[in-house]
Amino acid sequence: MRLSEYIDHDATGLASLVKAGEVTPLELTRLARAAHDEVNPRINAVIEFYEDAEAVAASDSGIFHGVPFLRKDIGATEAGRLQEQGSRLFKGCRPETDSYYFRRARDAGLRTIGRTALPELATSGMSESILNGITGNPWNSQLSAGGSSSGAAAAVAGGITPIAHASDSGGSIRIPASWCGLVGLNPSRGRVSGGPNDQDESFGRGRTFVLCRTVRDMAAALDVFSGPYPGDPFIIVQPRRPYVDELSRPTGTLRVGVARTKWGALDLEPEVLQAVDTTASLLDELGHTVIEMAPPYEPEWMTRISLGGSPLFTCSLEIAARATGRTVNADTLEPVNFKLYELGRNCPPASMGNLCDDIRSFRFRVGEAIDAFDILLTPSMPIVAPPHGGIYCTTNPTVSVVEFMDACAIYQYLGVFNITGHPSVSLPLAHSANGLPIGLQIVGRFGDEATLVRISRDLEEACPWRHRRPSVIAGRN
Repeated sequence: MRLSEYIDHDATGLASLVKAGEVTPLELTRLARAAHDEVNPRINAVIEFYEDAEAVAASDSGIFHGVPFLRKDIGATEAGRLQEQGSRLFKGCRPETDSYYFRRARDAGLRTIGRTALPELATSGMSESILNGITGNPWNSQLSAGGSSSGAAAAVAGGITPIAHASDSGGSIRIPASWCGLVGLNPSRGRVSGGPNDQDESFGRGRTFVLCRTVRDMAAALDVFSGPYPGDPFIIVQPRRPYVDELSRPTGTLRVGVARTKWGALDLEPEVLQAVDTTASLLDELGHTVIEMAPPYEPEWMTRISLGGSPLFTCSLEIAARATGRTVNADTLEPVNFKLYELGRNCPPASMGNLCDDIRSFRFRVGEAIDAFDILLTPSMPIVAPPHGGIYCTTNPTVSVVEFMDACAIYQYLGVFNITGHPSVSLPLAHSANGLPIGLQIVGRFGDEATLVRISRDLEEACPWRHRRPSVIAGRN
C-alpha cells in the first residue's frame, strides 16, 4: 500500500483491508510513521511517536484490526507512558494506571503509536503551549487547529492516523473538528467510562471519545468505547443495538431546533450563519420539521459556573504538585493558568455549594428549553479558525482572567452541552470562501447517540466531505 492510498481510507476501511489480508497491522504502523515524518514537522501534531510503535500489542480480532491510533496527552492513560498534559508542571510524569478507555482500544485492535499535543491542561480551545509549541492547522498552518484536542485533530486531518483519542470538557473535541474539517462527537455524560480513576470529571462535564473523518468510524468507535464499569457514578441507558447497525436504519421525521442567533457576546460570522441556513434548508428537504429556536441560557450563567470551578482547578494542581515534588508557580504554569490557579485560592469556601446549585439549575432550565426538539442544529463555532496567539491563549502574559473568560464566548454553543450532558457532534458540512472548514453541530436528546448516528449519516450522504483535502496532508505534498 502506498502512502497516498493509506490516507484515502478511514479506520473502518483500513480494518477491512487487514481482515481481508490485503495489508498487515505492521504495514499500517509503518505507513503512519511515514506520514508522520512527512507532515509532522509542518504541523507539530504528534509530540512523541513511540520508539516501540511497531511492537505495540493489540487484539487481532477487534473491530479495528491493527489500525494506528494516537493518544491525547491528557485524560485517559496508558500505564508507563509519558503523560505531561502540555505543562511543565507534569514534565516527565508516567501514570501507573491503565485507563478503561485504552484497555477497550487495545481489545478493539487499535494500535496506539504515540501521543498528541494540546494546550496546557486543556484549559484553552487553541493549539499552543509553552512546553510543546504551536500545532498548526493542516488547512493553513498559520491558523489555530483548535483545542484542546489540537494535536489529535491535526494528525487525523493531516493523514497521520485516520482516528485519534480526544476529550471534551467544554468543546475540546468539537472545536478542532470544526476548524480541521473532521467528525467530532462529544457523547452523552456516562456513555464512555472515565474509569478507573476519573469517572465523573468536573461534575460530568468531561467526556472521552475520538476524532475521525467519517460517520461510520464514529459509530464503530461508539461500539468500542461505550459501556459502564464498576464505580461509575450512574449507568446511562444502553443502546438497543450496535451503533454501526444504525447506519442502515431509517431516521424518521425529526423536530429540529435551529440556532440562528448568538448565544453569547460574540456575533456569528456571515459565512457561518449562511452554513447554518444551508444545512437547515437541507434538513427541511429531507422531510424534517425545522423551527428557529431562542438561546436556551443567559451567558452570565455560564461564566459564573466556569469561574465557580476555579477552587477545584486549584486543589487538583496542588495535589499534583505534591505528588511530583514540584511547586505551582509562574515557572511551572502558563500565565493565564497561573492566574486561574490564584483565583481559586482566593474563592470563599461557600462558593462550591453555589457552584453545585448553579449546575443543577442550569441543567434543568436548558433541558426544559430544548425538550420540544428531537435534535438541535447550531454552529460549532461562530468563527472560522483564527490566527495563533491572542486573547484565547493561556500563553499570553497580558491577558487577565476576566479577559480570558470573556473570550470564552467563542465557545458559546459548546460548553452548555457539557454541563447538561447531551450528546453533540460537529460535522464538516461547509467551507468558507477561502477554503477553511466550517463545522455544524447537531445536538441529540440525552442518551440518544443512535439518532445522531442516523442524522449524521444522512447529512454525510447529502453533503459529502471526504473529497475535500487540507493543504498539508501526507502522500499528496
